[in-house]
Amino acid sequence: MAYGYFNSMRTSPGHRDEVVAILLEGADGLRAAGCRLYAVGVAEDDPDLIRVSEIWDSKEHHDRSLQLPEAKAAIARAMPLLTGEFASQEMTVVGGLGV
Repeated sequence: MAYGYFNSMRTSPGHRDEVVAILLEGADGLRAAGCRLYAVGVAEDDPDLIRVSEIWDSKEHHDRSLQLPEAKAAIARAMPLLTGEFASQEMTVVGGLGV
């Protein structure tokens, strides 16, 4: 079964679009790393909140992806724009449309 990782992050005021752009820059390379779904969304009622939904072949694929040079570079660029308020949830994906 697939591994799901769902998280949210809060940006400093006015930096949401910049962080979204950083998150989306590396999306094309994720498939080769074992990613089945990578969706970045913004909250309609909160101008500083970003949510990311990910489905991976396995937790190991997800963890290894964080060690890729492009992932490390994106994280380093985004971190100064974030408040440090994060929430995440892991799950086993058992099925669904597009999975």
